[in-house]
Amino acid sequence: MIYGAMKFSIGGTLKLAFRPWVEGLENIPAQGAAILASNHLSFSDSFFLPAVLDRKVTFIAKAEYFTSPGIKGKLTAAFFKGVGQLPVDRSGARGAGEAAIKSGIEVLERGELFGIYPEGTRSPDGRLYRGKPGGLARVALATGAPVIPVAMIDTEKVQPPGKVMPKMIRPGIRIGKPLDFSRYHGMEGDRFILRSVTDEVMYEIMKLSGQEYVDIYATAAKRKIAEEAKKKAEAEKTAKAEAGKTDKAGKAEKAGKADG
Repeated sequence: MIYGAMKFSIGGTLKLAFRPWVEGLENIPAQGAAILASNHLSFSDSFFLPAVLDRKVTFIAKAEYFTSPGIKGKLTAAFFKGVGQLPVDRSGARGAGEAAIKSGIEVLERGELFGIYPEGTRSPDGRLYRGKPGGLARVALATGAPVIPVAMIDTEKVQPPGKVMPKMIRPGIRIGKPLDFSRYHGMEGDRFILRSVTDEVMYEIMKLSGQEYVDIYATAAKRKIAEEAKKKAEAEKTAKAEAGKTDKAGKAEKAGKADG
Protein backbone atom coordinates (compact mmCIF):
# COMPACT_ATOMS: atom_id res chain seq x y z
CA MET A 1 0.00 0.00 0.00
CA ILE A 2 2.81 2.41 0.96
CA TYR A 3 4.78 1.43 -2.14
CA GLY A 4 1.76 2.10 -4.32
CA ALA A 5 1.25 5.52 -2.79
CA MET A 6 4.94 6.38 -3.15
CA LYS A 7 4.99 5.12 -6.72
CA PHE A 8 1.94 7.19 -7.57
CA SER A 9 3.33 10.38 -6.01
CA ILE A 10 7.07 10.15 -6.69
CA GLY A 11 6.89 8.04 -9.84
CA GLY A 12 4.13 10.17 -11.30
CA THR A 13 6.06 13.36 -10.55
CA LEU A 14 9.26 11.99 -12.13
CA LYS A 15 7.46 10.88 -15.28
CA LEU A 16 5.64 14.18 -15.59
CA ALA A 17 8.68 16.37 -14.91
CA PHE A 18 11.43 14.47 -16.74
CA ARG A 19 9.46 12.35 -19.27
CA PRO A 20 11.94 9.44 -19.25
CA TRP A 21 11.92 7.40 -22.46
CA VAL A 22 11.88 3.62 -22.25
CA GLU A 23 12.77 0.80 -24.63
CA GLY A 24 12.15 -2.90 -24.00
CA LEU A 25 9.34 -2.81 -21.44
CA GLU A 26 8.02 -5.97 -23.04
CA ASN A 27 11.04 -7.81 -21.62
CA ILE A 28 9.76 -7.39 -18.05
CA PRO A 29 7.61 -10.45 -17.18
CA ALA A 30 4.03 -9.72 -16.12
CA GLN A 31 4.51 -12.03 -13.14
CA GLY A 32 7.13 -14.24 -11.53
CA ALA A 33 10.62 -13.65 -10.18
CA ALA A 34 13.29 -11.82 -12.16
CA ILE A 35 16.51 -9.95 -11.46
CA LEU A 36 16.98 -6.48 -12.95
CA ALA A 37 20.73 -5.92 -13.30
CA SER A 38 21.48 -2.28 -14.08
CA ASN A 39 24.40 0.07 -14.56
CA HIS A 40 24.58 2.73 -11.86
CA LEU A 41 25.06 6.37 -12.82
CA SER A 42 23.04 8.26 -10.25
CA PHE A 43 21.23 8.09 -6.92
CA SER A 44 18.05 8.62 -8.95
CA ASP A 45 18.43 5.31 -10.81
CA SER A 46 16.51 3.54 -8.05
CA PHE A 47 13.60 5.93 -8.59
CA PHE A 48 13.45 6.30 -12.37
CA LEU A 49 13.42 2.54 -13.04
CA PRO A 50 10.52 1.69 -10.67
CA ALA A 51 8.66 4.75 -11.97
CA VAL A 52 8.34 3.26 -15.46
CA LEU A 53 7.45 -0.29 -14.36
CA ASP A 54 3.99 -1.60 -13.52
CA ARG A 55 5.46 -4.09 -11.03
CA LYS A 56 7.19 -3.43 -7.74
CA VAL A 57 10.99 -3.71 -7.81
CA THR A 58 13.04 -4.00 -4.64
CA PHE A 59 16.58 -2.63 -4.32
CA ILE A 60 19.19 -2.81 -1.57
CA ALA A 61 20.01 0.37 0.39
CA LYS A 62 22.47 1.27 3.16
CA ALA A 63 21.19 0.44 6.64
CA GLU A 64 22.06 3.99 7.73
CA TYR A 65 19.09 5.26 5.71
CA PHE A 66 16.81 3.29 8.03
CA THR A 67 18.48 3.86 11.40
CA SER A 68 19.26 7.61 11.53
CA PRO A 69 17.87 9.25 14.70
CA GLY A 70 15.34 12.06 14.98
CA ILE A 71 12.33 13.08 12.93
CA LYS A 72 14.40 13.43 9.78
CA GLY A 73 15.77 9.92 10.28
CA LYS A 74 12.28 8.47 10.71
CA LEU A 75 11.02 10.26 7.62
CA THR A 76 14.01 9.02 5.62
CA ALA A 77 13.43 5.45 6.80
CA ALA A 78 9.73 5.64 5.92
CA PHE A 79 10.60 7.03 2.50
CA PHE A 80 13.05 4.26 1.61
CA LYS A 81 10.73 1.56 2.88
CA GLY A 82 7.93 3.14 0.89
CA VAL A 83 9.88 3.03 -2.38
CA GLY A 84 10.71 -0.64 -1.91
CA GLN A 85 14.28 -0.54 -0.61
CA LEU A 86 15.72 -3.05 1.84
CA PRO A 87 18.29 -2.14 4.50
CA VAL A 88 21.66 -3.89 4.43
CA ASP A 89 24.41 -3.30 6.98
CA ARG A 90 27.57 -2.50 5.01
CA SER A 91 29.86 -2.12 8.01
CA GLY A 92 31.66 -5.33 7.03
CA ALA A 93 32.32 -6.17 3.38
CA ARG A 94 31.66 -9.89 3.69
CA GLY A 95 28.69 -9.45 6.01
CA ALA A 96 27.17 -6.87 3.69
CA GLY A 97 27.52 -9.20 0.72
CA GLU A 98 25.90 -12.11 2.51
CA ALA A 99 23.05 -9.92 3.75
CA ALA A 100 22.41 -8.59 0.24
CA ILE A 101 22.38 -12.11 -1.21
CA LYS A 102 19.99 -13.36 1.47
CA SER A 103 17.67 -10.39 0.91
CA GLY A 104 17.72 -10.87 -2.85
CA ILE A 105 16.88 -14.55 -2.58
CA GLU A 106 13.96 -13.82 -0.25
CA VAL A 107 12.54 -11.24 -2.67
CA LEU A 108 12.79 -13.63 -5.60
CA GLU A 109 11.31 -16.54 -3.66
CA ARG A 110 8.20 -14.39 -3.24
CA GLY A 111 7.99 -14.19 -7.03
CA GLU A 112 8.94 -10.49 -7.13
CA LEU A 113 11.45 -8.32 -9.00
CA PHE A 114 14.85 -7.75 -7.42
CA GLY A 115 17.00 -4.83 -8.60
CA ILE A 116 20.76 -4.91 -8.27
CA TYR A 117 23.74 -2.86 -9.44
CA PRO A 118 26.55 -5.32 -10.32
CA GLU A 119 29.19 -2.55 -10.20
CA GLY A 120 28.50 -2.26 -6.48
CA THR A 121 28.58 1.54 -6.46
CA ARG A 122 27.89 4.49 -8.73
CA SER A 123 30.24 5.07 -11.65
CA PRO A 124 32.62 7.93 -10.80
CA ASP A 125 32.91 9.15 -14.40
CA GLY A 126 30.04 7.78 -16.47
CA ARG A 127 31.93 4.72 -17.69
CA LEU A 128 30.87 1.11 -17.05
CA TYR A 129 33.03 -0.78 -14.58
CA ARG A 130 33.68 -4.44 -13.86
CA GLY A 131 30.80 -6.23 -12.16
CA LYS A 132 31.25 -7.83 -8.76
CA PRO A 133 30.44 -11.56 -9.00
CA GLY A 134 29.44 -12.15 -5.38
CA GLY A 135 25.90 -10.78 -5.39
CA LEU A 136 24.29 -10.91 -8.81
CA ALA A 137 25.60 -14.28 -9.95
CA ARG A 138 25.07 -16.06 -6.62
CA VAL A 139 21.48 -14.86 -6.35
CA ALA A 140 20.77 -15.81 -9.97
CA LEU A 141 22.22 -19.30 -9.64
CA ALA A 142 20.66 -19.96 -6.24
CA THR A 143 17.15 -19.04 -7.42
CA GLY A 144 17.21 -19.81 -11.13
CA ALA A 145 15.56 -16.44 -11.78
CA PRO A 146 16.24 -14.86 -15.18
CA VAL A 147 18.55 -11.84 -15.27
CA ILE A 148 17.28 -8.84 -17.23
CA PRO A 149 20.02 -6.37 -18.20
CA VAL A 150 19.06 -2.71 -17.83
CA ALA A 151 20.83 0.43 -19.01
CA MET A 152 20.15 3.80 -17.41
CA ILE A 153 20.91 6.62 -19.85
CA ASP A 154 21.91 10.16 -18.82
CA THR A 155 20.55 9.90 -15.27
CA GLU A 156 23.86 11.28 -13.96
CA LYS A 157 23.11 14.50 -15.88
CA VAL A 158 19.80 14.99 -14.07
CA GLN A 159 21.48 15.67 -10.74
CA PRO A 160 25.30 15.70 -10.96
CA PRO A 161 27.23 14.99 -7.72
CA GLY A 162 27.32 18.03 -5.46
CA LYS A 163 24.36 19.72 -7.14
CA VAL A 164 21.18 20.34 -5.14
CA MET A 165 18.80 21.35 -7.91
CA PRO A 166 18.17 18.82 -10.72
CA LYS A 167 18.51 19.71 -14.39
CA MET A 168 15.50 19.21 -16.61
CA ILE A 169 17.16 16.61 -18.82
CA ARG A 170 15.22 13.72 -20.29
CA PRO A 171 16.87 10.43 -19.19
CA GLY A 172 16.32 7.06 -20.79
CA ILE A 173 16.04 3.39 -19.86
CA ARG A 174 16.83 0.43 -22.11
CA ILE A 175 15.70 -3.01 -20.98
CA GLY A 176 17.29 -6.03 -22.60
CA LYS A 177 16.05 -9.56 -23.14
CA PRO A 178 16.15 -11.96 -20.15
CA LEU A 179 19.31 -14.03 -19.74
CA ASP A 180 18.90 -17.65 -18.64
CA PHE A 181 21.65 -19.10 -16.44
CA SER A 182 19.77 -22.21 -15.35
CA ARG A 183 22.54 -24.31 -16.92
CA TYR A 184 24.74 -23.27 -13.98
CA HIS A 185 22.16 -23.95 -11.26
CA GLY A 186 23.79 -25.26 -8.08
CA MET A 187 27.25 -24.06 -9.14
CA GLU A 188 27.18 -20.80 -7.17
CA GLY A 189 30.25 -21.97 -5.23
CA ASP A 190 32.43 -21.97 -8.37
CA ARG A 191 34.16 -18.59 -8.63
CA PHE A 192 34.94 -19.09 -12.32
CA ILE A 193 31.26 -19.64 -13.08
CA LEU A 194 30.32 -16.59 -11.01
CA ARG A 195 32.83 -14.49 -12.95
CA SER A 196 31.56 -15.81 -16.29
CA VAL A 197 27.91 -15.09 -15.45
CA THR A 198 28.72 -11.59 -14.22
CA ASP A 199 30.83 -10.76 -17.27
CA GLU A 200 28.06 -11.92 -19.60
CA VAL A 201 25.56 -9.64 -17.87
CA MET A 202 27.96 -6.69 -17.94
CA TYR A 203 28.56 -7.21 -21.66
CA GLU A 204 24.83 -7.00 -22.32
CA ILE A 205 24.55 -3.84 -20.18
CA MET A 206 27.44 -2.33 -22.14
CA LYS A 207 25.69 -3.03 -25.44
CA LEU A 208 22.50 -1.43 -24.16
CA SER A 209 24.13 1.63 -22.59
CA GLY A 210 26.86 2.33 -25.12
CA GLN A 211 29.23 3.09 -22.23
CA GLU A 212 32.97 2.64 -22.41
CA TYR A 213 33.88 -0.47 -20.39
CA VAL A 214 36.70 -0.37 -17.83
CA ASP A 215 37.97 -3.72 -16.55
CA ILE A 216 38.52 -2.65 -12.95
CA TYR A 217 36.10 -2.25 -10.06
CA ALA A 218 34.43 1.14 -9.64
CA THR A 219 35.54 1.23 -5.99
CA ALA A 220 39.18 0.98 -7.12
CA ALA A 221 38.59 3.72 -9.70
CA LYS A 222 37.12 5.98 -7.01
CA ARG A 223 40.16 5.41 -4.79
CA LYS A 224 42.47 6.23 -7.69
CA ILE A 225 40.53 9.41 -8.52
CA ALA A 226 40.60 10.48 -4.86
CA GLU A 227 44.35 9.84 -4.62
CA GLU A 228 45.02 11.80 -7.82
CA ALA A 229 42.88 14.68 -6.56
CA LYS A 230 44.80 14.67 -3.27
CA LYS A 231 48.17 14.67 -5.06
CA LYS A 232 47.00 17.51 -7.31
CA ALA A 233 45.83 19.55 -4.32
CA GLU A 234 49.16 18.96 -2.53
CA ALA A 235 51.12 19.91 -5.66
CA GLU A 236 49.12 23.11 -6.05
CA LYS A 237 49.66 23.92 -2.37
CA THR A 238 53.42 23.35 -2.72
CA ALA A 239 53.58 25.41 -5.93
CA LYS A 240 51.67 28.23 -4.23
CA ALA A 241 54.03 28.13 -1.25
CA GLU A 242 57.10 28.18 -3.52
CA ALA A 243 55.63 31.07 -5.50
CA GLY A 244 55.10 32.93 -2.23
CA LYS A 245 58.71 32.35 -1.20
CA THR A 246 59.98 33.51 -4.59
CA ASP A 247 57.80 36.61 -4.45
CA LYS A 248 58.97 37.37 -0.91
CA ALA A 249 62.62 36.92 -1.90
CA GLY A 250 62.13 39.18 -4.90
CA LYS A 251 60.61 41.91 -2.77
CA ALA A 252 63.49 41.59 -0.26
CA GLU A 253 66.04 41.87 -3.03
CA LYS A 254 64.37 45.00 -4.43
CA ALA A 255 64.25 46.50 -0.96
CA GLY A 256 67.97 45.80 -0.48
CA LYS A 257 68.88 47.49 -3.73
CA ALA A 258 66.77 50.53 -2.82
CA ASP A 259 68.57 50.84 0.51
CA GLY A 260 71.95 50.55 -1.23
